[in-house]
Amino acid sequence: MPSTFRHIPLERARPDAERFISVVMGRTESDRPPMVEYLVDEALLEPIVTDLLGRAWVAPRPGDRASVEAYLDNFIAFWRGMGYDLVRYEESLPLSEHNVYGADQANSRRRADPTRVGGIREWRDLHRGAITNWQDYESYPWPEVTPATLANYEYLAAHLPEGMGLMACHAGGIYEHLSAVFSYEGLCYALYDQPDLVEAVAQRLGELMLDFYRQLVELEGLVAVFPGDDMGFRSSTLLPPDALRRYTLPWHRRYAELAHGRGLPYFLHSCGNIAGIMDDLIDGVGIDAKHSYENAIMPIAEFQERYGSASGRARPIGVLGGVDVDILGRGSQDDVRAEVRRLIETCHPRGRFAIGSGNSIPSYIPVENYLAMIDEAQR
Repeated sequence: MPSTFRHIPLERARPDAERFISVVMGRTESDRPPMVEYLVDEALLEPIVTDLLGRAWVAPRPGDRASVEAYLDNFIAFWRGMGYDLVRYEESLPLSEHNVYGADQANSRRRADPTRVGGIREWRDLHRGAITNWQDYESYPWPEVTPATLANYEYLAAHLPEGMGLMACHAGGIYEHLSAVFSYEGLCYALYDQPDLVEAVAQRLGELMLDFYRQLVELEGLVAVFPGDDMGFRSSTLLPPDALRRYTLPWHRRYAELAHGRGLPYFLHSCGNIAGIMDDLIDGVGIDAKHSYENAIMPIAEFQERYGSASGRARPIGVLGGVDVDILGRGSQDDVRAEVRRLIETCHPRGRFAIGSGNSIPSYIPVENYLAMIDEAQR
């Protein structure tokens, strides 16, 4: 692991979840922005835990609680050691969905050692859905939310270092799972051919996730609900905005109301161009901050001018992240550091800003570039 990162790991980290929330919600100012991240792929998580933090890596094994808890201990150590104020965590209920699997050719560690365990990526099957008709709907194995569903969340909440908070959600949003259950192609056809079936599936999914969130918001140590629901692509939303307003946004509003009822902010990660529903998300759903930006669509500074503290809106929202994944993936360490400084100098003075990636840290991001982003933010 390179030794050029002078500011990480933070051996004397002083996480302050309350400060993070206060800054992002616009309640207080700070001398530097807090850091935020949505997901960090294990292709980076493992070497950082072992090489930088000096901890033994333990892969969680289904049914082996000891290995799961050892993994979660490393997970906490990672977020603390990198200087985050919060641990972000997500799991999905076991929904029956069709995926496509393949070797992760973008994982440089796997390319160097093809025998390495793991290195598998999965994608949604865009053409083949688990539900295509009413018979499929009636026979679909709908899961249940049980006390064991949140066991890992409870473990994390009970083992947070002093000052840290838990930022959590159900993995995958209502739109993502709706399009996965039908397949994206199947959903597009069903919107026109079987809207009553789409309504029924959305209702079951929405209620199932609502049960999940009812338990989640009761956790001690939870300081924010931060789901991801990718509803856009490069030029528009993946479904017509009216379809999202009918089938998915009302459920986001209910999840946000649950969070707000417990005094918790509701942040949202959503990729792509979702300008067509941003007013709905802010004024209807009630999101408190937005994550996921791509410079080719709308850079975070432009988004902040339009919807954030620099916009003059009656209800501005916070902006999270912003370091473009293309720069993280293909730029040099100097490029990454320059972009981090530029965003801090531009967005931080406006308020309600946390620095991090514009999307997430996938396996193809060089670990040195990720660490350069963190090191520069800590500098």
